[in-house]
Amino acid sequence: MHQYLNAVGFSNIKTKKELMGLIKQIIVEPTEKNFIETDRNSVICEYVKYFTPSTGIAVRGEYDENNELTLDFYYPLCKPYAISTNEYLNIERYSAHEYFAGICDDPRIGVTLIFDIQNSVEVMKKMAEKNSDTEEKKEVSFSGMSVNGMIMLPIKKDIKEIEKTQKNANNRNKLLLAARNGDENAIESLTLDDIDTYAQLSKKIRNEDVYTLVESYFMPYGVECNLYSIMGEITDHTVETNTATGEEIYILDLDYNGMAMNISVNKKDVLGEPMKGRRFKGTVLMQGKVEFG
Repeated sequence: MHQYLNAVGFSNIKTKKELMGLIKQIIVEPTEKNFIETDRNSVICEYVKYFTPSTGIAVRGEYDENNELTLDFYYPLCKPYAISTNEYLNIERYSAHEYFAGICDDPRIGVTLIFDIQNSVEVMKKMAEKNSDTEEKKEVSFSGMSVNGMIMLPIKKDIKEIEKTQKNANNRNKLLLAARNGDENAIESLTLDDIDTYAQLSKKIRNEDVYTLVESYFMPYGVECNLYSIMGEITDHTVETNTATGEEIYILDLDYNGMAMNISVNKKDVLGEPMKGRRFKGTVLMQGKVEFG
């Protein structure tokens, strides 16, 4: 059973029989259908049904030459709404399924981000085209799903502090880009900055809470490559109701160091009340949609 069914409002699914009933409903009454022919005399199909405006479930299968459908896998999803990054993107196929992962390095994140690509059928069509490059700059919209989270108060800052933080972040991003291109001066500056930051934090952490010093973070979580522990500022939020179960889902628009993304989380899985300016802290399964133009 997919753990992140909770994040799209299906915490009531407990047995395989209930799951298969839901999958059959999606195949019979999908919101979207996507197909692509293969060189195996078969057709890969994907049925997507949205149970709220932003969340739903996708079912992937394959029709053989006798028009018989073999189900492959399913996954819950959260629809992304904003362009998050425009960096070099590498696309890799999972070994077990006709499903793809995106890999990109955005200097604002600080780690190599690996995410599940929602529009994998479109990716397969593009890769089938001649001279299709799977590693180039592309716009990607990020979304995620969480099954546990906490709403935290913001860090109090005045306008001057906000402007200073933004200026420092922009300067650091420029240095990171230069360092990636082999600029030795940029590498040296970043190293010295990290040493100074570590020294300052080491002093402050003795008397201050860590979450008053760390405004946001984004780091890998556990052994799965697409899971991350994150904390980001809430810029907006809505409550959506699953039409099949009646469960309420929070759709949180987050800002992480200037990068926009949105996540879905079941209302009963969140501790606290979301509000603009507050922060969300939790574990997120990262997804994304690649824009091919």
